[in-house]
Amino acid sequence: MKYRVVLEPQEEGGYTVYVPALPGCVSQGETAEEAMGNIKEAIDVYLESIRERGMSLPQIEEREVAV
Repeated sequence: MKYRVVLEPQEEGGYTVYVPALPGCVSQGETAEEAMGNIKEAIDVYLESIRERGMSLPQIEEREVAV
């Protein structure tokens, strides 16, 4: 599966990364590469938790808008 992630540099250093389609799935890292590796692990844990509970994935629709 592929998920869109948002990578945000932080003023104090490092990066925060989250998955809009998976509410609450957030991670961080000192470098962009570390943050991306960490979010992959977070996605795996998130999806495993959903499966274990017998829940379905949140139905979130992403769209782009031009301004």
